[in-house]
Order: sequence, then C-alpha cells, then structure tokens
Amino acid sequence: MTVDAHHHVWDLSVRDQDWIPQHSPIRQDFTVADLEPEARAAGVDRTVLVQTVTVAEETPELLALADAHDLVAGVVGWTDLTRLDVAEELARLRALPGGARLKGIRHQVQGEPDPEWLLRPDVLRGLTAVAEAGLVYDLVVLPHQLPACAKAAAHLPRLTFVLDHLGKPPIASGALDPWAADLRALAALPNTVAKLSGLVTEADPAAWTLDDLRPYADTALEAFGPGRLMFGSDWPVCTLAAPYGDVMEAARQLIAALDESERTQILEGTATRVYRL
Repeated sequence: MTVDAHHHVWDLSVRDQDWIPQHSPIRQDFTVADLEPEARAAGVDRTVLVQTVTVAEETPELLALADAHDLVAGVVGWTDLTRLDVAEELARLRALPGGARLKGIRHQVQGEPDPEWLLRPDVLRGLTAVAEAGLVYDLVVLPHQLPACAKAAAHLPRLTFVLDHLGKPPIASGALDPWAADLRALAALPNTVAKLSGLVTEADPAAWTLDDLRPYADTALEAFGPGRLMFGSDWPVCTLAAPYGDVMEAARQLIAALDESERTQILEGTATRVYRL
C-alpha cells in the first residue's frame, strides 16, 4: 500500500478559500471524487485529508467526507487551540460522523505575525489538550518559524509534531541554510516527523527538476531518517507545478537509492503509524 499523507479538497460554493489568488488555476472546486482516480492510478490506497481554512465548520465537513470515502483514512482538522474548552471541542469532533478518522489538528501558523506563536501559554495549553486526546499536531510554518517549532516540541514531549512540506524550504533560490540547520535541530527531537510534500511548488513551478529538490529531500532523509518521513502530494496545490502522478513519481525517484524497507516506511509505514490509520 501507498499512503498520501497530505492533500486537500474544497468547494467554493460552500466557502471561499481566500488564500487562493483570484486568477489562480486552483480557484475551482476539488473533490475526493476528482482525486480518487489519480491517486489510484499512482498506486495510492489511502490518504490523509488536511484542513485549509481556520473555520470551525470545515472540520466536521472533512470528517463526513472521510466517512463517505474509503480512500480517506484520516483527517487533520482545525480547532481554536486558544479556547478554554479545547479538550471538550476535540471530544465533540470525535463523536461526529467520521470522527474516528480525526487524527490530528493544524493551524495556519505560517500566517501568524508572531514567529513564536506556538510558544504562547494559551497555545501550549491547547497543544497539551491535543496530546491528551491522542492526536498529533501538523506544523505548517515558514523557515523562520522552525526554531519555535523545536522549542514547542521540546516543551511537549508527549505530543507528536508533523512538519508539513519540510517547513517550506527556499528551493527556488537554492539556499540551504539556515533552513537546514533549523530542520536538523527540530529532527533531533524524537517526537517530530516530517512530510516529503509541497516541494515542487517551493521550487520554480514552471521549470523545477529533481536536481532542484534533491538537496532538500536528502537533508530531510539525513535528519529524520525514513522511519520519521512520510510522502504527501499536497494535491491540488501541487498541480500548480505538476500533475499528481508526476509528484508521486518524483517522490519515488528521490528515495530510489534507499532499500525496499526504507522506501516502504516513507510511502506507507510512517504515516500509518503516526496517524494511526
């Protein structure tokens, strides 16, 4: 089996995705039914559906989709970590249709002006509730926010932190540091894992090559090891740079030098274990 540990769906008639530019090719509806044939053709058997907006109503909708589609084995939703009753809210979400497939929580930390937002006392209290609920926490951050991620992971050793898109490294510029050093500092903490996802859109979307991606994938492999890395397509955002099948093939090429058991961990095992699929 292959697990795609990171994709999205949205229906613009339900709510706007205000982060998408007005004339972007992805300013249209994307459904699980759109994804399924592409995923199956690429050898993907299970997926993790990830939130896109900080709207409370979205997570129940994603859980209902997971309940209706065998392809979606897990959901990373959103809730306000700063609310005083966050533990009760997580329990409410898990009692909804599809609630058993709630595996993690994510917030758009990349949009927070405070680089240490994760370290605020009210946020740390919410993250503690996520850990106590047996869920993981996905990190969608920019490179300058990686040090705060490491501090939060050190502060909460019982919570597994999943770094989306390798922390969005500056692939288009070709620079490695300070991103690489900060990634290694995060990976030094045993309660952290990362996704080989979102790389093609951090490169030049119109002209990326495997050679552009390889230094960043190799850095992550060295830092985390195959047992703490997982593949994610970041569909449909990835389609700004490549079709689904090409993204899957690029990931396979980036890990081709590993042995079969190591490749299996990245393509299935890590996501299955971390998200308890």
